[in-house]
Amino acid sequence: MKKITFAFVAATLLGGLAVGGAATAAPMGPNGMQGGNAGMTQVRMMESDRMMMKKRMMKKRMMKRQMMKRQMMKKRMMNRGM
Repeated sequence: MKKITFAFVAATLLGGLAVGGAATAAPMGPNGMQGGNAGMTQVRMMESDRMMMKKRMMKKRMMKRQMMKRQMMKKRMMNRGM
């Protein structure tokens, strides 16, 4: 029994050492090194991009409403016995 618990503790410790810096919330690079904002610049969203996003969301909402309406009508028809 003691051998099993010792093996479990050893595996946990080794696993923690192998993972290393995975406990941080910063994004990891492809080689495992954490760096600053290397080449990442944030720009303001243009008006046209904002409008495109708005239209996309409106279309998505409309499609969801249509789907819900169809489901409701289908249930109503099934309850009537048709």
